[in-house]
Amino acid sequence: MTDNNRIVVLFSGNGSTLQSILDQQSKYQYQTAAAISNRPAAFGLQRAEKAGVKTIALDHKQFQDRNSFDKALIEQINQFEPALVVLAGYMRILSSEFVEHYQGRLVNVHPSLLPKHKGLNTYQSALDAGDSEHGTSVHFVTEELDSGAVILQASTPINRTDTTDSLEERIKRMEQKVYPEAIDWIVSGRITQNGQTILLDHQPLDSHGVRITEQQLED
Repeated sequence: MTDNNRIVVLFSGNGSTLQSILDQQSKYQYQTAAAISNRPAAFGLQRAEKAGVKTIALDHKQFQDRNSFDKALIEQINQFEPALVVLAGYMRILSSEFVEHYQGRLVNVHPSLLPKHKGLNTYQSALDAGDSEHGTSVHFVTEELDSGAVILQASTPINRTDTTDSLEERIKRMEQKVYPEAIDWIVSGRITQNGQTILLDHQPLDSHGVRITEQQLED
């Protein structure tokens, strides 16, 4: 285990992903040092306060441009000296300077089996493509959208009766299990990087990271 197990979570809205990170903290080694939102009215701030976590509301509308906001955000994050910065429903495009500053220490969860269906509306995209499965990916963040190295994926079969709502419900449920676990892998030192290669317990992972199924999560 590394000496630093602190994480800072960034979010913009309801905070359901944040809640799952907080709820599972006791069984993992990471410690949520702060929860920061770019929207002062975000309900997730109340969730963090209830959990006894330091909260910060940094309204992006009060800044002239993206770079000035991200510079202020970096200052807020750095006071906690986190091992990892976790995006949990953070609905802003990050500047290149921000991503570079936290390179290798910035993660996100995306509702698709990357590299498939980057960007928005992934549930409808998977249905339109006639995919047999859909899922979620925990990945490191790079400047290119949804293109950082994948750490962990969870998949679920797409049924003939599935809709975007039914897919979203199942995948969000999977996300709430795999994201805290992947965060713990990184903070505890089990995940390391060698150039572009991600290793778990010193064993290199392929481009899809660790792959598990919905059934395995339920067992």
